[in-house]
Amino acid sequence: MTKSTFEITTSDQIKIHGVNWETNSPKAVICLVHGYGEHIERYDHFAEWFNKKGFAVIGTDRRGHGKSGGQKGHTPSFNHYLDELDLLLKEANSSYPSLAKIIYGHSAGGNHSLNYVIDRNPDIKALAVSGPWIKLAFEAPKFLVMLGKVMRKVYPSFNNKSTLDPTFVCRDTTVVKKYVDDPLVHDNISAEAGLAMMDAGDKLDQFSGTMPVPTLVMHGSGDQVTSCPASKAFAQRVKGDVTLKIWDGFYHEIHNEKEQNEVFQFTHDWLVSKL
Repeated sequence: MTKSTFEITTSDQIKIHGVNWETNSPKAVICLVHGYGEHIERYDHFAEWFNKKGFAVIGTDRRGHGKSGGQKGHTPSFNHYLDELDLLLKEANSSYPSLAKIIYGHSAGGNHSLNYVIDRNPDIKALAVSGPWIKLAFEAPKFLVMLGKVMRKVYPSFNNKSTLDPTFVCRDTTVVKKYVDDPLVHDNISAEAGLAMMDAGDKLDQFSGTMPVPTLVMHGSGDQVTSCPASKAFAQRVKGDVTLKIWDGFYHEIHNEKEQNEVFQFTHDWLVSKL
């Protein structure tokens, strides 16, 4: 495995930090889209595992996350998130022009990835999402939602704190401690970003069309951050080549549970079947 970094610039001049995990003679490249408040280098172990199986992996810190620029937890619009996925795929095509492209998105990144594929129909071979933010697993505090709607109109970059309890990240307490102690992890979310994510989730929750590429939807049944029933309903409602995998008892980050190798192997086997 060879790990290198790169930088890309968005249309509104935000510097985006990227990571490329290379491997010898790759058969495909996985484009990683991380979740809210975290950063791409929390997926080093994911990339190392898939590198050993012959997959190159590439990903970026989303705007306002990790080592990328922009106000923490803010986006001017949801489309700016989708535009970043255009840039990620452009970088993947530049680095691996002849390889099949796969998108793997987690949590908020799963929301971004699903909406991106549905709206923009990119040239990729397959899509996999884990714990996608279609609905939250809890009801957002009504006061914060109301405040967000007001501030979205007059001060869209107004920042608040998310209500995520870190103990629900996964069942492995070692991972939770690393998450809490990670200086690049944050809990900021602006009025625009929070409501845009909820709107985009509602759109997915009402979508009943056809997925344009083979799609794998995975969720932990014990997830207390994003809704497992919403993922299940989505996978069963939409048309096309859609596979649903529920991981019994797993929390939000199924790729960080102690059984992560089972998750990786299942994902790998599904991806190989689609190549």
